[in-house]
Amino acid sequence: MKFTLDWLKDHLDTDLELTRICEGLVMCGLEVEGIENPADALRAFQVAEIISAEPHPEADRLQICRVQTGEEELQIVCGAPNARAGLKTVLAPIGTYVPGLDITIKKGNIRGEASNGMLCAAAELGLSEESDGIMELPADAPVGTSYVDYAGLDDPVIEIAITPNRGDCLGVYGIARDLAAAGFGTLKPLDTTPLKGSYDSPVQWDIKPAARDYAPLVSGRHFKGLTNGPAPDWMARRLIAVGQRPISALVDITNYVMLDLGRPLHAYNGDAIKGDALWIDLAKGGETITALNEKTYEAPADMLIIGDAEGPDDIAGIMGGERTGVQDDSSSIFLEIAIFDPIKVAMAGRQLGLHSDARYRFERGLDATSPVDFAGHIARLILDICGGDASQLVLAGEGVNWMRQITFNPAKTLALTGVDVAPSAQVEILEKLGFLVDQTEASNWQVQPPSWRNDIDGAADLVEEIIRIAGYDKLPMVSLPKTAAVARPAYAAHQLRAVMLRRHLAAEGLMEAVTFSFMKSSDAAVFGGGAAHLHLANPISADLDCMRPSILPNLLQATGRNLKRGEQNIRLFEVGPVFAGTNPEDQHISCAALYQGQALLPDWQQSARSLDVFDAKSGLMDCLALLGLNPANLQITADAPEWFHPGQSGVVRLGKKLIAIFGRLHPSVEKWFDVKGPIFAFEFNLDDVPASRKKGAAKPLLTLNPLQAVSRDFAFILNQDVSAEALLRAVRGADKTHISDVSLFDLYAGDRLQDGQKSLAVKVTLQPQKSTFSEDDLNQISEAVIAAVAKHCGGVLRA
Repeated sequence: MKFTLDWLKDHLDTDLELTRICEGLVMCGLEVEGIENPADALRAFQVAEIISAEPHPEADRLQICRVQTGEEELQIVCGAPNARAGLKTVLAPIGTYVPGLDITIKKGNIRGEASNGMLCAAAELGLSEESDGIMELPADAPVGTSYVDYAGLDDPVIEIAITPNRGDCLGVYGIARDLAAAGFGTLKPLDTTPLKGSYDSPVQWDIKPAARDYAPLVSGRHFKGLTNGPAPDWMARRLIAVGQRPISALVDITNYVMLDLGRPLHAYNGDAIKGDALWIDLAKGGETITALNEKTYEAPADMLIIGDAEGPDDIAGIMGGERTGVQDDSSSIFLEIAIFDPIKVAMAGRQLGLHSDARYRFERGLDATSPVDFAGHIARLILDICGGDASQLVLAGEGVNWMRQITFNPAKTLALTGVDVAPSAQVEILEKLGFLVDQTEASNWQVQPPSWRNDIDGAADLVEEIIRIAGYDKLPMVSLPKTAAVARPAYAAHQLRAVMLRRHLAAEGLMEAVTFSFMKSSDAAVFGGGAAHLHLANPISADLDCMRPSILPNLLQATGRNLKRGEQNIRLFEVGPVFAGTNPEDQHISCAALYQGQALLPDWQQSARSLDVFDAKSGLMDCLALLGLNPANLQITADAPEWFHPGQSGVVRLGKKLIAIFGRLHPSVEKWFDVKGPIFAFEFNLDDVPASRKKGAAKPLLTLNPLQAVSRDFAFILNQDVSAEALLRAVRGADKTHISDVSLFDLYAGDRLQDGQKSLAVKVTLQPQKSTFSEDDLNQISEAVIAAVAKHCGGVLRA
């Protein structure tokens, strides 16, 4: 929310400096996000007078002007059609930066004539969108003075953050009310006396039965004989200062009131309304509305809409329709001041992807009485600026049942905050904020919140109001009590898994990436995603229009950017969300890592080694072991998805459940992302990895076996389609008590074997438990190994 200091002082009688006012805003819970003064960029501009204006001898549209600055006379070449002798205007001296043109004025020579400055139009100072000529100031404007001081532009702009429950502070008047309650000034009264119209309105309201619960109160007033010219300078300056573009007096008044009182309005062109009534109803679904932003929307069923005899035209609470919008030449209007259901407005805005200042305020709740209470004030503002006549006020709806009583014990303030605020001071604060307090019972006050505070529900809310106005700085500093001698873990078990993975992968030398959870839909399709239901309705860019099915595309894009900047040997990982659908259970936390370049860098002690699929496998197995899985219990199959290389990839399974995938990315994928390969990677969803059954985080006690281990080598002849992983699993299962390790050390597939056969050699480490192995013990274990391989792999011992 933005407003200027002078604007605030329209409602707040105060002599405090800007710094103190900003301190007061923070004390009231309205965080000051920034202070700026647009006049700082205009301080070099001066009021000047044109003494003479003669035609340029070399250019028909230029004039040579003699300009008095108060200290000297300057010659300036000017092309404005309204430049003339005796005109007082605004001068940009040499060295002045002109914001509207983004240039700095220098001494120049235009068609052979010296020019020592620039005479400025309002648009060149950033004070309007367009200008017909240089600025024309009144005859009594003092030559030589700063234009900022003369025009009263030295008005700082304050920006504050508004929490969702404080819709009452989305208007300058509400902010002034809070500051006045906190003792930073006195709230000036707002003239809310009713205005008696001079004729009956030709337009009425018709709230259809289906919409009565969602449009409980709406007022309207017809105006005729209006002059819709430019808004007054004071209003235009304030709107520009807070980022609004002045359009015309009638449009600007509606925008100004929205910012001034937090009260959205909508003005209809009185001549464009068809029939004698505007109706409010729920859409049947499929109605089309062309809004004021010149875009056409299809109304979903049950959306709140407004229309006339010609059909629907407005999206209630969000944006008016183009057909009945106010035009520059409009001389009659019908002004709407309504209360619409906040949830209905919010749902419609989300369904249409349509944002507006009006929607922002309707969603947070408006003053329930404002359609009546503010009607007179707003009507007088229109008549003062645009002239004309106003009709009687037209009302529809049963109104909002906003009155409620809250039983409040003033002792609750001390109990909840530790701050002792006298009951009389509590009453004073609440009454300044607009609450009505009945103190008939000393310990059970009956407090009625005002119509603009729909966020106040109970006694705790009243305590919050009292303490924020009394001052949060009065809260005592008290240490939190210790509930246990040993602190509880900061992370739950499922949260700790992701933290452990990040620490582990970073310790392994990988760099953590943090990327968007969405990507280009064509990239998502390469990794099995890109379904229509995962496309964003309102993406922040065309390249981020789809929720990601995998983290790997994001890491590939990051790798490509790094490679183009000369980086090599890239190691990236990310732990973050991926999306298989739109339901909550379709979102999972995934861990992905990517390797590019060389595994070992060359130096005088070693030669380089390129990465291979086993580097990705090793990194993956370390992660799974960290999460409590025993790699010996996992199976690896060669059915990785199509975005992996079919001969250099694998799928890790626990039983029949898929746990992870690893390997080299398919060359076509590397080409799609324009990344130099080979690229190796792994990815798994943390939800697919079973939680460890071990209770507690302590490691088991180290047990050292005093008996020496024995190793035996075995070579088996197997069919080519038998994997090494299957052989290792069979050998481990032959004797789980004594076999402590199994490793593969040789592969042979030469001419000494039959076609379709291969030989795999393994080293088996045997660990005695109670006594040293005898020869019979070793023979029994060897026979068990040979039998297990024959049973599970169809292998025989190689002679």
